[in-house]
Amino acid sequence: MGKGKAGKKTSLKAALSSQQSRLKKKEEALKAAQLSEKTKNIQSKGKGKALPPRPTVPFTAADRILLVGEGDFSFARALVQDPPSPLQFLPPGNVTATAYDTEEECYRKYLGASEIVSFLRGKGVEVLFSVDATKLEKCSPLKGRRWDKIVWNFPHAGKGITDQDRNILSNQVLILGFLRSAAGFLATGPVPVVMRPRKRKQSDDEDEEDAAEGDSGEEGDNDGLGIAKARGTILITLRNVTPYTLWDVPKLAKNPPPSRVASDKPNPRYTQLRSFVFHRHVWNGYEHRMTKGERAHGQGKTGEGGEDRTWEFCLKDNTS
Repeated sequence: MGKGKAGKKTSLKAALSSQQSRLKKKEEALKAAQLSEKTKNIQSKGKGKALPPRPTVPFTAADRILLVGEGDFSFARALVQDPPSPLQFLPPGNVTATAYDTEEECYRKYLGASEIVSFLRGKGVEVLFSVDATKLEKCSPLKGRRWDKIVWNFPHAGKGITDQDRNILSNQVLILGFLRSAAGFLATGPVPVVMRPRKRKQSDDEDEEDAAEGDSGEEGDNDGLGIAKARGTILITLRNVTPYTLWDVPKLAKNPPPSRVASDKPNPRYTQLRSFVFHRHVWNGYEHRMTKGERAHGQGKTGEGGEDRTWEFCLKDNTS
């Protein structure tokens, strides 16, 4: 390895390691604040009954949707078989579902995947295998196409690294690669406007949706994006607990470190539109599958406590 490449790699590792240190301190402060807030909620309980949260459905029936990193394709099935009411007229042909595994590996790792894929293809969903989410441009069927939503639910490098810092770094590199590759496949257009819902009381265990950078409202907006044919967005869902929070996906998207190779274009910069709780029960038949599918057929947990949370981004205006 040349000194230039080695230096770039060291620079990336140093930047991500420094970021991890800051995140650990931030998380400690956040936990203290949450404990204080929980105490206040307990004390004020009974003063008024909160309305139940209304889950966010971040798609419209007109969207062209690209799913990457599908395990057994149960999320793709949930989109077209028995979707939430806003998506009941979503054409199956608008959905392209991809997996990193080969078709044979997928069926070997995930019980029921073969039947799900047969169902999807019968409905007209495009199903592709051997698709690397960090190298979408290498997939011939995807070339020259663009999508309104590119979705990766619970990404993970799956390398089995026991050292936490190295594990975090490997997954940050994975996310950066995805954000870099997916940029060229997003639909162009004006910046999406996320509609603000009516004001609602919050229950003790319900968080407000993050209105990052002033572009979005609270959780509960079922209307999706308010502008047809707006700029495409990326949606990444993770468990909102350590070690996943230490990956700091919003930071990687909005302010990425320099490219690993000097000759590469700079990593694209994104604007965060919103984040919201990902309610698995909304997606009928969806079951999370671990990257290492051979372990109990891909079944496993994504962290104790916390919640599943989705972050939604679009490319900044000065990013091509």
